[in-house]
Amino acid sequence: MRRLATKLGVAPMAAYRHVSGKEDLWALMFDRVSAALTVPDDVTDWREVLRSFALQTRELMLQHPWLGQTPLPVIQLTPARMAVAERQLAALSGKKIDVDAMVAAHRAVGAFVHGTTQTEIALRDYRERHGWKSGDETRQALAPQMKYLMDSGRYPIYKEYALSATRKDDPAWEFEFGLDCVLDGIARRLDI
Repeated sequence: MRRLATKLGVAPMAAYRHVSGKEDLWALMFDRVSAALTVPDDVTDWREVLRSFALQTRELMLQHPWLGQTPLPVIQLTPARMAVAERQLAALSGKKIDVDAMVAAHRAVGAFVHGTTQTEIALRDYRERHGWKSGDETRQALAPQMKYLMDSGRYPIYKEYALSATRKDDPAWEFEFGLDCVLDGIARRLDI
């Protein structure tokens, strides 16, 4: 709250006229950015709805990395966050799925999105802290350690990846591939 007050150029106690504390501030911030997440009403296929929200959430988190660093983001109950959840659950309803399974599927997609995007942001921040501008620069800097590990012979599959993968520096592709795997799993498990 002090940092916020300082940035706003007001006394620290002035911020408390608008929010009662840090948790209220987080809630307002979450609500504000979550309002940007929308899927047109004419999109009704459950998979398209969940996929669209997942892709938008990743982009939002990349723009606002604090979204993945806030305390207890799962329980930030705000109107905009509830509207996003309701829209996703509505896309799953009517599929002869019990409500527990609907919510579990919705949360599985959310957990994938947040976990994968937090990892992407952490790697981006790590590179920035070290001044590495690309995947090639990162690999070059880490080459001695990687060579030592690969030469041990204990990681043959990872070595194959390191030598032959073509999408190492394509986090969007990796995200979408993983997301489709999660959605495929939901479709198969729930027979939808």
